[in-house]
Amino acid sequence: MPHLVLLYSPDIEADADMPGLCRALADCMLEQRDDNARQVFPTGGTRVLAYPAAHAAIADGQGSYGFVYANLRMGSGRSATVHQQVGDNLLAVLRRHLDPLLAQRPVGVTLQIDESQAQVYDAKHSSLHPLFNRNS
Repeated sequence: MPHLVLLYSPDIEADADMPGLCRALADCMLEQRDDNARQVFPTGGTRVLAYPAAHAAIADGQGSYGFVYANLRMGSGRSATVHQQVGDNLLAVLRRHLDPLLAQRPVGVTLQIDESQAQVYDAKHSSLHPLFNRNS
């Protein structure tokens, strides 16, 4: 964790660089620092995943409508200031990549951040984290 999942209308792919957007969002997440200048998200745990919706009904169905829904799920313990900072910075990346598309046609963009406060099970098995924890 953290995982940022993008769900979008399939027609978005023709007009937006989704792999580039994923990389830019991941880079943005890795750049985030807390009040003590510590990295907010662990490098080895940062994931950005994007999926076109197999089926979607958008608004009244009368136009060339699209959507991008982004949901960041992260563990608990970060301050409200960090939540706001992360949200503002991720939204800036989304806008930088998607505003040209929004200027062409109606597209709804949503970003939500959820903090897992009631975890009942959280297991991790990874050979990725040790690659980035060697100098810690």
